[in-house]
Amino acid sequence: MRPLIGQREPHGMRHDPSPSKWQYRYERWMLTPIYRRLIRTGLPVLMVSALVGIYVMDGDRRQAISDGYNDMVRSFQQRPEFMLSAMAVDGVDTETATAIRSVLNYNFPVSSFDLDLEEGRRRVEEVAVVERATLRIKPGGILQVLVTPRVPVAMWRQGDALHLVDASGRVIADVQSRGDRAELPLIAGDGAKDALTEAMSIFAAAGPVAPRVRGLVRMGERRWDVVLDRDQRILLPETDAVTSFERVVVMSQTQDLLERDVAVVDMRNKDRPTLRLGESGAAEMRRINADVSGAGN
Repeated sequence: MRPLIGQREPHGMRHDPSPSKWQYRYERWMLTPIYRRLIRTGLPVLMVSALVGIYVMDGDRRQAISDGYNDMVRSFQQRPEFMLSAMAVDGVDTETATAIRSVLNYNFPVSSFDLDLEEGRRRVEEVAVVERATLRIKPGGILQVLVTPRVPVAMWRQGDALHLVDASGRVIADVQSRGDRAELPLIAGDGAKDALTEAMSIFAAAGPVAPRVRGLVRMGERRWDVVLDRDQRILLPETDAVTSFERVVVMSQTQDLLERDVAVVDMRNKDRPTLRLGESGAAEMRRINADVSGAGN
C-alpha cells in the first residue's frame, strides 16, 4: 500500500522549477532579434568562412580554383553562338576598308566577349577619311563596321603637296596632281585650310566669274587673293572679303572690268579700290597720256 503521508525529500535536494542563470540569459538573448540572427546565421557563416579561408591558404589550391574558374568562363565565352568568324566594312571604298581592317587587326575567329566595340570604334574614327563609325554584331557571327566617310570639298596646295580637305578643314587624303580631283576648288598657302569656311563662301559668290576662277591663295594667314585666268588677281581685304568680291563681280558684269587689260584689282582698301593695268593696258595708257601732252603743247 501507498503510504498516506508522503515521504519528505532529503534536506537540500529540493527541486527548483526556475531556469538556471545561463539558461535565463540564453533565453533572453534569443528574444533579441539581432542576437537571434547572429546565432542562427552569423555563426554558421563564420564557421564556413573560416573553413574556406583555411582551405585557400594553400597557394596550389588557390591556383587550382582560379584555373578552374577561368576555364569555366572561357568555355562559356567560346560557345559557337558567341564566336565571330568574319568582318564586313560598309560605306567606304576597298582601299579604306583595307586600312580599317589593318587598324582593327582582329584575328578571326574571335569571341564577342574579347572585343571592346567602343575602343574599336575609336580606332576606326582615327582613320583620316572616316567621319563616324559604328561597330555591331550581326547574326551569323559577323562583325559589321558601318562607316560614314568624310567628303572632300576642296583641294589644298601646301608647297609641292596636294591634299584633299573636308568641310571642317581636316586633311583626309593626298593626291598626286590637280587633275585627280579637278572638280574641287583649289586653295593654297599656309593656314588656308583653317579659313576654309570663308574660302567656300568666296567660291559661292563667284557667280558668272566662277569659270575663270583658278583658286584662292591665303596671304600671310590673314586674307585671300582670288586668282583668275589670264594672270588676273583680285586682292581681298582681311574683313568682309565676300562682300568685296561680290562688288568686283558686279563691276565685271556692269562695266566689263575683268574683260579689260587689268592685272590686279586691289580691294584691300574697301573705300578706294585700285586697279593695276596689264602690260598692254599700261602701254596704251602711256600712249594716251603722251598724245594728250602733245596736243596740249
